[in-house]
Amino acid sequence: MNEPAASTPSGAARAPALMSIGEVLAQLRAEFPDVTISKLRFLEAEGLVEPQRTPAGYRKYGWDDVARLRFVLTAQRDQYLPLRVIREQLAEWDVSDEPVGRSRPNLVAVGPGGEVPGRESVEPVGSSEVRLDRAELISRSGVDESTLVELERLGVLVSDPPGWYDADALIIASAVAGLAAYGLEPRHLRAYRSAADREVGLFAQLVAPLVRQSDPAARARAAETARELTALSQQLHAALVRVGLRSTLGR
Repeated sequence: MNEPAASTPSGAARAPALMSIGEVLAQLRAEFPDVTISKLRFLEAEGLVEPQRTPAGYRKYGWDDVARLRFVLTAQRDQYLPLRVIREQLAEWDVSDEPVGRSRPNLVAVGPGGEVPGRESVEPVGSSEVRLDRAELISRSGVDESTLVELERLGVLVSDPPGWYDADALIIASAVAGLAAYGLEPRHLRAYRSAADREVGLFAQLVAPLVRQSDPAARARAAETARELTALSQQLHAALVRVGLRSTLGR
């Protein structure tokens, strides 16, 4: 904890001891006051850093890990780069001789959906970039007309503007079609809508202070925070379902 926050690889050689996640947080907080333990865990889950683990499962970070985290946080804060682009830059340095700690993120032109011009897109474009009419939604998702009517009645799926559907509507309809193959009906999905509404209310409180600021950087951080919260929520939900099914599966 007595090491300076801006330690270099030579400093790391003088202090080979590994750090806990709390000590890493203390190292980064001076430069990135908004960083949290949840954020560090999220970046690990995204494969941007791989701390060692003790036999008891505790994370242990080296100075190279701190340098990678500082690189990622700088790229997000100063250049608003999506994690996919940051991951690509880290992968390039992993096969080069240039230490990440001495590098700055490359400025990359990023489209409105997070795509990089000249590269094949590996992620879906933004939801608002997709515009489907009712017939197209039914055709591409596999739901039938009666199911779509029921989903809209229950508020599980909405058109915006009326009569047109975006990428998220297509994802919802496709998921419903998949669940229907296992016998789940639209009426079973009310709980999903209610749970999502509760999360929206909770997450909105977290990002609202950033959204209210006129600074474009703050708004960009709000969008990134919303994406991270959504990803963490998905991870939590999937894990809870897996745990809940263990007794049924006899595992």
